[in-house]
Amino acid sequence: MDTLANVINSIKVAETKGNPQVKVKPASRMVREVLLLLQRKGYVGEFEVIDDGKSGEISLQLLGKIGGCGVIKPRYPVKKGDWEKFEERFLPAKGVGLLIATTPHGIMSQEEAKEKATGGRLLCYVY
Repeated sequence: MDTLANVINSIKVAETKGNPQVKVKPASRMVREVLLLLQRKGYVGEFEVIDDGKSGEISLQLLGKIGGCGVIKPRYPVKKGDWEKFEERFLPAKGVGLLIATTPHGIMSQEEAKEKATGGRLLCYVY
């Protein structure tokens, strides 16, 4: 079971339908970090983590700014100089969208990873 894939798919379906809000399950630390990154970049609005005593749930406000998103499987390793290659592969145009990766410095976008001159493993893309 891939929790991040479930969350990204729920967001994509809700955006396609035009829903202003979506509830996603289960809530994990990685999912929260990815949603915080998407919130900082302006792709999603406020979200609230609801503790239901089990796996948790996240109530998320959608802004209608996501044109496409998906999880990258397998989670490709990226060296610090190879970001351009994966941007061309997963994003529609240069400067459009985000690649989200897990790095030794935490979960960050490809832009932040380039600035810190670090590599990592790809998690998902959003544009």
